[in-house]
Amino acid sequence: MNKGEFIDRLADSTNLTKKEARKLLDSVLDLIQNTLLQGEEVKLVGFGKFGVRARKASSRINPQTKEQIQVDAKVVPLFKPGKELRRQIEKNLKVTANGGVAKK
Repeated sequence: MNKGEFIDRLADSTNLTKKEARKLLDSVLDLIQNTLLQGEEVKLVGFGKFGVRARKASSRINPQTKEQIQVDAKVVPLFKPGKELRRQIEKNLKVTANGGVAKK
């Protein structure tokens, strides 16, 4: 599902216009982003936690050239699903023979 499809479904499920649904989604995403930019977490009980994590500098090997390269330390966003979300996914989805995902 892309953002446009998400907005369509949000509008249908909340009886909002598409314009109102887009504004609502953009506001929620902006709030999450601004909170993360301040180094804080957003916890939505049952759904999950958005946060940031620091990654240490490290050395890696470039698989094409076999040269060792340095990767700088950086801060990356993360999402950790909540117990209820994980439970619902495990209950309703399964891994297919080719490694994909399908409904049970």
